[in-house]
Order: sequence, then structure tokens, then C-alpha cells
Amino acid sequence: MTTAEPTTREALLSRAADYAATVPIDLDVAELAWAISERARRRAGCCRYDPETGEITVVLTWDAYREFGWAEFRGTIRHELVHAWEFQQFGESGHGERFYRKADEIDAPRHCRSFTDGRLELVCTDEHCDWRPERHRASKPVRQPDAGYQCGDCGSEYVVRHRESGRTWRTTAGYERAREALGDDW
Repeated sequence: MTTAEPTTREALLSRAADYAATVPIDLDVAELAWAISERARRRAGCCRYDPETGEITVVLTWDAYREFGWAEFRGTIRHELVHAWEFQQFGESGHGERFYRKADEIDAPRHCRSFTDGRLELVCTDEHCDWRPERHRASKPVRQPDAGYQCGDCGSEYVVRHRESGRTWRTTAGYERAREALGDDW
């Protein structure tokens, strides 16, 4: 196995598969499929399971690898291996107690940090509340903040803020106006 940082997507997949074989986890690593995501903006990796075929695919995000570097990205690989282990052993996976125990055993992070800042944020309107989750995509709470959604900490209303422009809205119509006004700068 080489010690150089992978510089291509193919090299990253090869290095990840080689590295996975060295992780002390009861998992048939040779049975895993490996893929690269070019779309992900928040998650560094994911593990997909096809219950009909039993195929497990570890998907790694190229931009996350480029942001983190190999040393940190190995944690992402270990994290996804825990999901793969759960799929092989139990046919399901999540971030529950079983996941946490196995992650601790192999020194895998329980959560992988985001590698980009969100384009949008939800901002609680209560001046005493610091709730400000980021969003990368125009999810329902972004597009329809007036559809019964509320602050995840205190339950107050929130506004959506487009971080680059500073434009805010708290209704579906406000979202539509902002999206139109921002155009290609969305």
C-alpha cells in the first residue's frame, strides 16, 4: 500500500479499499463496492445497502477528501465501515447505540463534520435563542418556512437567510421572491 496522498478519484477508491482491509472490524471488506460522489455538499461519505441483493456500497465524497486530506478522511472511511458492518450483520444501519459501540471499538467518529458551509441558514427569531442550523439545499423548511416549521430548540418562528446575499424570508412567497431576485446567484 502506498503512503502518498491520492490525487485522483480512482486512487482514492483504491486507497480506501486497501485501508478498509486494515481496520479491525468483523466485516467482509472484499464484498464492498466503492464509489465517488460528486454531488454531496454536506456529507463526506455514505453507505448504501440493497436489501434485495445484499450489495453494500461505500460512497466517498471527493470534495470532502480534498478538504480534509487523507489523515482525517480515514475517519470517514471507518465511520462508513461501521454502517457496512451493521448492514452485513443486521440488514439495517443507523446512528444508534450499536453503531456507537462499534464506532468506539475502531476509533471511528460518531459523526463526520461537514466540509462546506451551508448556503442557507435557519435563524430563530427569539433574541435569546442561538439556534442557527445550516442548509445546503432548498429543503421544505427553506422553501416553506410558514408550513408549521419552528425553531428546533425553543419552538419559536424562524427566518431563512441566504448567507451570501443576506436576503431573508419567512414565507413561501418570500422564498419564491428571493429565489427569483437572486437568479444565478442562488
